[in-house]
Amino acid sequence: MPSLLGPFVRAALLVLWLVFAGFTCTGSEHTATATLPAAFSDLLPHFQVEPEDEYIVKNKPVTLTCRSSPATQIYFKCNSEWVHQDDHLIERTVDPATAQPVMQVTIEITRQQVEKIFGLDEYWCQCVAWSTTGTQKSQKAYIRIAYLRKNFEEEPQGKEAALDQEVLLRCHPPEGVPQAEVEWQRNEDVIDPASDPNFFITADHNLVIKKARLADTGNYTCVAKNIVARRKSASATVLVYVDGGWSEWSKWSTCGADCSMWRTRECTQPSPGTGGKDCQGLDLQSLNCTSEQCPQTVSGAEDVALYVGMVAVALCLTLLLIVVVLVYRRKKEGLDADVADSSILTTGFQPMGIKPSKPGVWAPRPRRPPPHSKNSHLLTIQPDLTTTTTSYQGTLRSRHDTAGKFSMTNGPLLDPLPNGSHTLHNGKLNADPAEFVSRLSTQTYFKTLPRDVANTSYGTFNFLGGRLTIPNTGISLLIPPEAIPRGKIYEIYLTVQRKEDLRLPLAGCQTLLSSVVSCGPPGVVLSRPVILSMDHCSDACLDNWAIRLKKQNYEGAWEDVLLMGEELVSEPYYCQLEAETCRLLSEQLGTFALVGESLHMGAAKRLRLVLFSDAYCSTLEYNIRVYCMDDTQDVFKEVMQMERQLGGRLIDEPHVLLFKDSYHNLRLSIHDMPQAHWRSKLLAGYQEIPFYHIWNGSQRYLHCTFTLERLSLGTCELTCQLCVWQVEGEGQSFSLDFNIAKDTRAVDSEFLLMDSNATALAGPSAFQIPYLIRQKICSSLDAPCPNGADWRMLAQRLKLERHMSFFASKASPTSVILDLWEAQHFHSGNINQLATVMADIGKQEAMIFLVSDGEC
Repeated sequence: MPSLLGPFVRAALLVLWLVFAGFTCTGSEHTATATLPAAFSDLLPHFQVEPEDEYIVKNKPVTLTCRSSPATQIYFKCNSEWVHQDDHLIERTVDPATAQPVMQVTIEITRQQVEKIFGLDEYWCQCVAWSTTGTQKSQKAYIRIAYLRKNFEEEPQGKEAALDQEVLLRCHPPEGVPQAEVEWQRNEDVIDPASDPNFFITADHNLVIKKARLADTGNYTCVAKNIVARRKSASATVLVYVDGGWSEWSKWSTCGADCSMWRTRECTQPSPGTGGKDCQGLDLQSLNCTSEQCPQTVSGAEDVALYVGMVAVALCLTLLLIVVVLVYRRKKEGLDADVADSSILTTGFQPMGIKPSKPGVWAPRPRRPPPHSKNSHLLTIQPDLTTTTTSYQGTLRSRHDTAGKFSMTNGPLLDPLPNGSHTLHNGKLNADPAEFVSRLSTQTYFKTLPRDVANTSYGTFNFLGGRLTIPNTGISLLIPPEAIPRGKIYEIYLTVQRKEDLRLPLAGCQTLLSSVVSCGPPGVVLSRPVILSMDHCSDACLDNWAIRLKKQNYEGAWEDVLLMGEELVSEPYYCQLEAETCRLLSEQLGTFALVGESLHMGAAKRLRLVLFSDAYCSTLEYNIRVYCMDDTQDVFKEVMQMERQLGGRLIDEPHVLLFKDSYHNLRLSIHDMPQAHWRSKLLAGYQEIPFYHIWNGSQRYLHCTFTLERLSLGTCELTCQLCVWQVEGEGQSFSLDFNIAKDTRAVDSEFLLMDSNATALAGPSAFQIPYLIRQKICSSLDAPCPNGADWRMLAQRLKLERHMSFFASKASPTSVILDLWEAQHFHSGNINQLATVMADIGKQEAMIFLVSDGEC
């Protein structure tokens, strides 16, 4: 009987507790504290519902639930910190089966809470329940931000397979949380290995066709999906073909009049299909008959006529060959009498003027046009070969002293000497750049040349080479000696494209890593690669990036011509990626840009953070502009020029920030202003620039403006802390302390790191290594040496060993290595350092760096 009355007694006590004592609050109505009746005071809390792992999709918060009985208190703890009691939602009920009080508590977790510790640790929560007897902890629930990247780490590639051959299609889905599930489609229909056992999907998501059938021909797509999104790879075409097989030979035919018999077979078992190969071997076979099988024939007049005709044809061919040889020898003798000694091309040219012979066409003054391609007359100037006495005057040495440079006047590039010989001057042309751009842009070949004179340099060059530079942009074009064929003179330009309609179309996670640079004219014939140098803003880690070189074709479309790190020596393009600069070795001129695609979230771009303010302030309001730009000299120059026009001034040195491909935005805030004198007019705690506005790189000078207000016109001292950081990523801060009234200088050239070098240098002045010394080095190191003391060791000493296969593919590996050295050390190179490297190699020809006047 007592056992039957027990539940009733407990129920009665519970009712009394609910009516008289239950739900007594100890602070606010949201507290999770209650007093248990004495009948349940000896019980530990038991969890009926525990929090489970959750994923935050986009910006939707998640709810965690905890239910326990009996319990006096329930609180959530997240990452070892108690959740505020006001954030708990509490429900109290009674378990009808046991008559015990039940307490349920729920909380919400937002994306912002998880992002605060993202990358440091995983975000977790658990609930703790109390009773008068003790406490119990629930299991931990982990909360993660769900995402699915856009780009597959590996996409399936199209294949051709023979009938019954095994086919493997690889697929590595995009990175995601939770991990993406993968399914395969053929012609948009889902492949189910359970219903078609000829298909098999491996544990790492690859599709295997065990035996290819003709019906398996189609377009295959890898589909990745999770709770956030669904991604489809590019389609891979699988073509199942059938190679032809030979039928059995037919029976031998009867013996014919030519005393032979034959048999045939056909390519029908099976017939070739869907691109399969034709049958290999003969389909007709002949065999001489025995004498008994041959039909009897009598030689007659027909055979005699045949033999006479064959002899006549042979005589005619012999006579024709003799006539051709005689004509060829006569022409060759006449040509030798008219051609002058071509060795003059190695030393000098006749002076000449260049002017248009008619509107739209540029032509030189030679006696007859050269026999080249139809547009070659736009690009070359033929030398006068009648002068046979020439000399090169001056000593060969490093020409980067200001006094050592020759500035050309309005005369021609090559001036005559009194004795009838010629000297090739070093220097630049002083023609009007606007006139140069105007006349070139009228030609068919130069339609792509922009009219932005301020960001264009040009020059006239021959086989001695030269250099073009756009000051303060990090962009230059090195034209090595012998890159331009001897006997040619080219007018070459270099420019930065800044028009919006010339920007590259970017998709997905692609980002522009460099300026868009044009060098031309396109279509010129080069004997060796030129080197285009341009800044980039990646972290220069190829493990993080897939960096592609893009080139604009004649129709204006952009094409991938090179994948960094996978260059082929047979291609006309090759790249060296340095910490801040890319060196492109190219056998073709055109319009180029670097585009990067991150391989994972560790990839980062370098941002240059630059602060400007108003140079003059006569009102209470004062503006601070924070530019967040790609860390390249070209963009920095453009912003400086723009601020100079606005009358702004630079108020602190630029800082560099690594901006990661984490989909998180960039935030900017200002702090620690003296509240008695200044206040910010920003309503929110920070400003934010969306991730994609920065990542794609198409907006060259993104900036945020902080508008401050001083409480009195007499307040001129400003101290504050300005912070710029990427959510869950790296940050930078500026400590500002300056007088807004004293320093009233506008932005001027002192902040631009002025490049004092000429924009165009022709001939030896463009190079650190004198021409004759260069020739001696090449002749000394090009020949392979058994102990490795040749161009290979030079590449190692100059830290260029990654490009060994590329150098080896060139006729003179040493010359290409020296070209790269010239491109890298134009501003800071020391020829004595190169001489030290030569001595380290172990060559006894260290004296090659000494050139006598007689050799010059």
